Amino acid sequence: MAKTSPSEFFNQVKAEASKIVWPTSRETMMTTVMVVIMTATLGIFFFGIDTFFGWVVRMLLSLAAGTAN
Repeated sequence: MAKTSPSEFFNQVKAEASKIVWPTSRETMMTTVMVVIMTATLGIFFFGIDTFFGWVVRMLLSLAAGTAN
């Protein structure tokens, strides 16, 4: 493994940091909106699935107890 002097290390870090491409404010806003939409959609979806399976379990338990509604 090659040894690197501290000054050469910092020069390499500076060179790599200059290659970073930051997103524009429009790209950041669009990504934020998409994350909020997808989170809301998945929240509603899983709420519906949870409600449905809760209903199924309640029905099965009431059948097993002999008190079907």
